[in-house]
Amino acid sequence: MPVYIGKRLLVAIPTLLIISIFVFSLQKLLPGDPILAMAGEERDPAVIEFLRDKYRLNDPVVVQYFYWLGGVLTGDFGISLRTNQPVLELILQKLPVTIQLAVMAMFFAMLIGIPIGILAAVRKNTFIDYLANVLALTGLSIPNFWLGIMLILLISVQLGWLPASGYESIFVDPVRSLQTMVMPAFVLGNALAATLMRHTRSAMIGVLSADYIRTARAKGLSPSEIILSHGFRNALLPVVTLSALLFGELLAGAVLTEQIFTIPGFGKLIVDAVFNRDYAVVQGVVLCTAVGFILMNLFADILYVLLNPRLRAAL
Repeated sequence: MPVYIGKRLLVAIPTLLIISIFVFSLQKLLPGDPILAMAGEERDPAVIEFLRDKYRLNDPVVVQYFYWLGGVLTGDFGISLRTNQPVLELILQKLPVTIQLAVMAMFFAMLIGIPIGILAAVRKNTFIDYLANVLALTGLSIPNFWLGIMLILLISVQLGWLPASGYESIFVDPVRSLQTMVMPAFVLGNALAATLMRHTRSAMIGVLSADYIRTARAKGLSPSEIILSHGFRNALLPVVTLSALLFGELLAGAVLTEQIFTIPGFGKLIVDAVFNRDYAVVQGVVLCTAVGFILMNLFADILYVLLNPRLRAAL
């Protein structure tokens, strides 16, 4: 297993290098000049030249890239042009918020999507299957911002059960933190649940028609044991892949949902950075998101080996 993980990490290195090139190119592709914004209204040429030298913008692009990459490898993502804070400090402030929201959203997605997907596969071509497909299509069709607004009006304004917006750190007040995160996590998890349900159903239908399932039935095993122990475990591989990709997508930040519920995560951070032409923050957030995707794919590969004895034997 350690050798397998090491090989996967070696494969990830060139991927990260290519991603870093694209991330750095964002600064050149985005319109506007952040130096002019930093120079103030008067835009003194001496100040502009000083700032360009300070941030090495007069150097060739290749030199700028390697200087930036060297800083990233040592934990220096640059300085925010808007707040004058280190970008790494901003990322570390927002990362726990985004991770908490992503974990809770995936919890709702799995809690809803996987059981319904299994039930739809077991009851294929019945009313339950058709109803599950209708629910999945509905979940995919409803925009997150509309569902978020409706939940705020119903649960917060009309019933007063949960706060309409805001955020409290789970390390400061766990109960308040969960209360503020339940609705945005459900909004995100609802859409993901529909996708998970469809993939779980397809995977289970393929597994339930396999020969070893018929053998298990012939041995007199209980339906629950056949479905969960023999069926669902072998149908997990595509579900694990999808879950890892969906979780990586959540780490990128849910822009509209975070804006509606005033959640200070990656989505809000990157939107504010783009509007303020804070390119260092945009680069840092995108790079961290890309690393998150790669780590989640590595985690999915490790789960493959743990779940599939044939892969373990091949290592």
